[in-house]
Amino acid sequence: MYNLFIFRPASDILVSPEYEPVLRQKESVFRKIIVFNMLSVDGYFEGLNRDINWHNVDEEFNDFAIEQLNTVGTLLFGRVTYQLMESYWPTPDSLQDDPIVEGLMNQIPKFVFSKSLKGVNWQNTTLVKGDAAEAVTSLKELPGKDMFVFGSGEFVSYLAQHDLIDEYRLIFSPIVLGKGNSMFKNLNERIQLKLVNSRVFSSGNVLLYYQPIRKE
Repeated sequence: MYNLFIFRPASDILVSPEYEPVLRQKESVFRKIIVFNMLSVDGYFEGLNRDINWHNVDEEFNDFAIEQLNTVGTLLFGRVTYQLMESYWPTPDSLQDDPIVEGLMNQIPKFVFSKSLKGVNWQNTTLVKGDAAEAVTSLKELPGKDMFVFGSGEFVSYLAQHDLIDEYRLIFSPIVLGKGNSMFKNLNERIQLKLVNSRVFSSGNVLLYYQPIRKE
């Protein structure tokens, strides 16, 4: 039985029926978990005080973001990133600034993993308060498009420690922050990666696609 130990959102919040706790047959191919983050050259995904104003975005990046979002089946967040996203995307400002991305971000099913949150207000969001590794493993077994993690540094470290990340898409912005937060700061062991693809943007951003090298 599929059980995510979830706290359901309010009744007016829509949750895709595919995530209801029903008995499902496992598929031979699991959905991938893909981490996508923009990093500084010195490896920080956010500056001090969670500053991301240095993110190097333009029309080319926005087109890429829309293309990538159309491949996303589910978004996974830690508490901090979820609250930042929740404070922006379901607002008139996001609709005015970027209506296409706004529509996708609000439409895609989302899971936030937190023991301290009391509830969620962003549409199509489910709060998971139980064992995150078990819940994510169950989600990987469901049919559908791949799952993505944006931001969520501590959550990324947690998933990496449990060998649940299948791909890292790291886009390096041409800036050195000097100080900031690493999304790998809680890791205690090395993770060997292999480069499987890359892309250079005209802005100077470089996107690297990595997959972990798993032991046989």
